[in-house]
Amino acid sequence: MFKPQDTPRIFGLAPGVDFPRGLVRGLCDRLENDPPEAMARVELIVNTNRMARRLRHDFDAGPAGFLPRIRLITDLDALAPGVALPAPTPPLQRRLELIQLVSRLLDAAPDLAPRESLYALSDSLAGLIDEMQGEGVSPETVAGLDVGHLSAHWERAQRFLAIAHDYLGQTTTRPDAEARRRQLVARIIVRWQDNPPQHPVILAGSTGSRGTTALLMEAVARLPQGAIILPGFDFEMPTAVWNELDQALLAEDHPQYRFRKLMNMLGVSRGAIEPWCDMPAVSMARNTLLSLSLRPAPVTHAWLNEGPKLNDLHGATADITLIEAPTPRVEALAIALRLRQAAEDGVKAALITPDRMLTRQVTAALDRWNILPDDSAGMPLQLSPPGRFLRHVAALFLRKLDAEALLTLLKHPLTHSGAGRNFHQLYTQRLEAEIRRHGLPYPDAEGLTEIAERTAKRMEDPSGFRDWIAWVGETFPGHDAPGERPLPDCVAAHLALANRIAAGQPADPDHLLWQHGAGIAAQGVMENLTEHAVHGGAMNAADYADLLGALLSQEEVREADTPHPDIMIWGTMEARVQGADLVILGGLNEGTWPEAPPPDPWLNRQMREKAGLLLPERRVGLSAHDYQQAIASPEVWITRAIRSDEAEMVPSRWLNRLGNLLGGLGETGGPEAWKAMQQRGSYWLDQVRALEAVERTAPAPRPSPRPPRAARPRKLSVTEIKTLIRDPYAVYAKHSLKLRAINPLVQSPDAPVRGIVLHRIMEDFVKLVARDPARLTHEALLEVAAQVLEEEAPWPAARAMWLARIDRIADWFIARERTRAEFSSPVAFEQGARGSHTFADLGFTLSGFADRIDQTDDGDVLIYDYKTGTPPGKKEQRLFDKQLLIEAAMVERGGFPEVGVAHVAHAAFIGLGSKPVEVPAPLDEESPQEVLAGLHALLSRYLDEGQGFTARRMVQSDAFAGNYDQLARFGEWDGTTAAKPENLE
Repeated sequence: MFKPQDTPRIFGLAPGVDFPRGLVRGLCDRLENDPPEAMARVELIVNTNRMARRLRHDFDAGPAGFLPRIRLITDLDALAPGVALPAPTPPLQRRLELIQLVSRLLDAAPDLAPRESLYALSDSLAGLIDEMQGEGVSPETVAGLDVGHLSAHWERAQRFLAIAHDYLGQTTTRPDAEARRRQLVARIIVRWQDNPPQHPVILAGSTGSRGTTALLMEAVARLPQGAIILPGFDFEMPTAVWNELDQALLAEDHPQYRFRKLMNMLGVSRGAIEPWCDMPAVSMARNTLLSLSLRPAPVTHAWLNEGPKLNDLHGATADITLIEAPTPRVEALAIALRLRQAAEDGVKAALITPDRMLTRQVTAALDRWNILPDDSAGMPLQLSPPGRFLRHVAALFLRKLDAEALLTLLKHPLTHSGAGRNFHQLYTQRLEAEIRRHGLPYPDAEGLTEIAERTAKRMEDPSGFRDWIAWVGETFPGHDAPGERPLPDCVAAHLALANRIAAGQPADPDHLLWQHGAGIAAQGVMENLTEHAVHGGAMNAADYADLLGALLSQEEVREADTPHPDIMIWGTMEARVQGADLVILGGLNEGTWPEAPPPDPWLNRQMREKAGLLLPERRVGLSAHDYQQAIASPEVWITRAIRSDEAEMVPSRWLNRLGNLLGGLGETGGPEAWKAMQQRGSYWLDQVRALEAVERTAPAPRPSPRPPRAARPRKLSVTEIKTLIRDPYAVYAKHSLKLRAINPLVQSPDAPVRGIVLHRIMEDFVKLVARDPARLTHEALLEVAAQVLEEEAPWPAARAMWLARIDRIADWFIARERTRAEFSSPVAFEQGARGSHTFADLGFTLSGFADRIDQTDDGDVLIYDYKTGTPPGKKEQRLFDKQLLIEAAMVERGGFPEVGVAHVAHAAFIGLGSKPVEVPAPLDEESPQEVLAGLHALLSRYLDEGQGFTARRMVQSDAFAGNYDQLARFGEWDGTTAAKPENLE
């Protein structure tokens, strides 16, 4: 295939040339006059499976013939048959061993790093070990660095690097994948030096950015019939600029730097690199413009000399569209609109971006037109249904089961995914309704059984529900436990519980957890973890959950649905070996493209340079090379968001360079070309605005419904009178519409719950003192409080806080109780102090409970109501909060059977907040007759069909939040909006 030569053989393909297609054409052209079997002797080494598939596809599309032997660069055993090396240490085993070593170091020296950084440090250390092996850097080289000015940091880092030193010492006999790969390359080179292959060996598509790969490329290039083919080689860059790239510290981030480094390694000049085939670039003018814009920073003065010579700027940028969207959402919609147009026109289009959030937004936007793009990355396994299920199950070992976690798992599509799932879904809905209605913050077997018995009374055949609840009670609660246990036990317990939950109540072995693509992938992860768990030592539940999440996040699964054949989403690596008519470069902002280099906890930039490790600019240079290749496509879109949710975004450095270069070429039309790119983008931004345009709807009026008299409430509680005065709409929604607010799934220790608990504490304590006056002590009150809190408050933090609050007000309350005991004694409490009053002429009944009713020896009644917050003042009681005034009037009318007809001498709110206070009701300012008369007038008015129930009529403050504000569409109107009465039939 090749003529003999003494120098290494290197070829290149320019940016914009379809690399796989150009590779095939070059092979066919060179073997055109050779016999057909000559192609079968060619050994073609490529860097990805995707490229290998593409090459086979392109060969299949041509005339019938033989295929070359296509191998992956990672499949080195095929290049060196007979070379005996130990099998590599499994990656998971290696990771678990490193985790154990780092964990022991943190246990011995906890000041080195927080425990939460265990996995991040282990992964970072593993990455450093891989890099050292790939670049051929020994631990002694790193340990011998001169770091006198970094002694404090270096002392900490050395403790961890000692682990790397010991680990690398074992890789000779127990090599990991990277160490074995370098050993194989070394043996291949030795074998080829003694007995080089005489058939063509071609390594294509690699840039030589990693040390081991560069060594193999050098060996291939020196073979008698060997050659390397470089992708995206810039033939337009002058030789002088190539020479400038020798300054590594200044040029590492240049897209062609890796090629210059390879040329220096092989000892060849720029002139020795020839085009692999005669396929031209899409636009030579564009390639020249881009090459100039990407010059290394120290030589950008060439813009002044070479820029004016670019005389076809319009042609270079004619097929480039620049989208500068105000937000990421608008950017995603613009991209989706263009992809939709491409699908309609039959144009092959690809979105290329490292921003996975952008790709998800674009995919979601395309869904409105039923277009599913072919996403090369797929979905992270941890976000798939099996991945989420396994993480939810692992969380059961981590913390006490609460209602939200229980319902999350019960509603998961893989829970009870075998026989009887329909009943499982029905029973889950009933369980959720009961939890919301009655509360069950931390479900356990006893609480679930109570729900089953309560619900069974309303069911015709409750046996199925009872059995299902028993399964839930036996399966889900009680797995949280402190301490550590061996990793194999953690994995076994996790798998057993996951299978039990997936199999459901009938224990159906044919559940769906391990089925389909994602399930099979998840099963593979768990089997791998089970196999190597013995190397993981002991872990607590939190560490195991973190490990599981990390392992699942490393895997990706493809959707089973058939994607659109011409709409693709590619990562930057996939884009290197693919071609499309329309290429969209998305997310071209700093920090996204190029991505910010990850922090290095071990070595700074200067230390890396001295040790011979990769510099942070390497990642930037690779991204720049991807950019240079992609932007040379036939039609190109460049998109970015001007602002994210948090702050304004900075354009990518490459986009800035292109804009600055064009902006300075006024004489040759540079500014006009840039403006034309923006105008083409503005058209599509206008399309997005048109797509998102909505017709303004008039805001809802402030409601004041007027239901018929028959639909108006005829019974209210005493506490609802305040609501009727302040927010009549809430009374209408509750009693006329029969609507009730849905309680939160997770019952929290909020003010209502705190009030219920505090009322019971005070009632139990006062009853205790009534039986034994000697128990009127601080200690007795705290004892009662602790007992009630243990029964009624399942939140440890809230129990401690509430008990401390009672401790603070205990002396004040006991002193007041001693004073009350001198002239009265309790006769009724909340459950027994139930009263009512009927307005016969209105057909209206008022009911209520008094927290506590005391009576003097003279028969006078004292009414008390406990408040956990600030009690209402006298003026507020007269106008709005008339609870005590109404209860007093009811007592004097005999409304409380436990008390009978009696005179109310005193009524007061007992505030038990942070500042305890007793606020009396203004009984002397408003007599019972006046209270009932005013109440009669109020109720008469709201029984009149002409009176509307106005929303938020007299709320205490704008911050007031009612249960029915959303129903009233509050927010479309405010307190200054006039109410709009509406007659209802």
